[in-house]
Amino acid sequence: MINRILLIALFLCSLHHAEAQTALSPSVLKSLQVQEDSLKVLSDSLINAGDPAVRLRADSQFVRTLVRSLKMKHSFYYPFDSLESISRLYAPDSTFRIITWQYKKDDLLFLQEGAIQMNQPDGSLKLYPLFDVSMFTARPLDSVRTRRNWIGAIYYRIIEKSYNGINYYTLIGFDDFTRSSNKKWMEVLTFSRSNGEPMFGGPYFSFQDDSVRRRTQYRFNIEYKKDAATRFNYDPNMDMVMFDHLVPEGDEPNRKDSYIPDGDFEGFKWQDGMWVHVEKKILEYKLKDGQFPQEQKILDESGGINEQKLQEQSEKNIQEGEKAKTTAPAKPVKPKKKPGN
Repeated sequence: MINRILLIALFLCSLHHAEAQTALSPSVLKSLQVQEDSLKVLSDSLINAGDPAVRLRADSQFVRTLVRSLKMKHSFYYPFDSLESISRLYAPDSTFRIITWQYKKDDLLFLQEGAIQMNQPDGSLKLYPLFDVSMFTARPLDSVRTRRNWIGAIYYRIIEKSYNGINYYTLIGFDDFTRSSNKKWMEVLTFSRSNGEPMFGGPYFSFQDDSVRRRTQYRFNIEYKKDAATRFNYDPNMDMVMFDHLVPEGDEPNRKDSYIPDGDFEGFKWQDGMWVHVEKKILEYKLKDGQFPQEQKILDESGGINEQKLQEQSEKNIQEGEKAKTTAPAKPVKPKKKPGN
């Protein structure tokens, strides 16, 4: 049965691959490959250039070059798969993709940046830039936000759910928060029925079943010690978002940069249009090594973003969630291989 499903999935992927090749004309494909080479150099400078002025110029040039590339007809199908510090996730229903990255402003601050590209049947560009204001936000957990006051993250997973005819896209992402701590975010994305604008957050995170009641939150995060390996991802078998239960290493519970996993797990289950928290005492979920649905490490051992694994997660997300469509393929064409592959 599993082999049969795998064969069907491979057939559908190859079909979408062929359709996407016809969507991108040879001239556009060649132009996008040239632009990708420029973006690759600039994306490296965003993080690794030693001079802050060089990083700032690279950030400006990267944004302009990316927008110029996305303006090319049917650019939605071009994966930009050689960009090693850029996350590109396609929605399971193929209606949009979200592109996120980070820019190193100084030794203490990383700024997240991003854009949502909608899948337009005529191949034109409909783009929503995202502006990170998290450094100016004292209370990020209790507000609906627009693309202009976004809580930034580098996203590595999209989960599509629906309720009462509305599609909800749950984003899970990483935030290189401070020198001593990281964050992982869980955010619900919807699109306004009146103007189509993306809306982030809402009263979607309930703690109604907890032994100690908490207020409903508009988004959720965990903060933990910089070098602690934490897990936070969606488990399709359980149909739940699972994450490590964290405890402080010492006697300072207010220091989030001291929090590490203790071996137990918490979770969220989708119920009546909300993510309902499941405590570790109720969950009693024991996992053997390697069974947790890893998002893969976003950062490699040298501190760089592991884009290959992040892209693999993106492709799995597409394959798991794609739906049959007659007007557009769900998976982009891969026009060239990464160097060294």
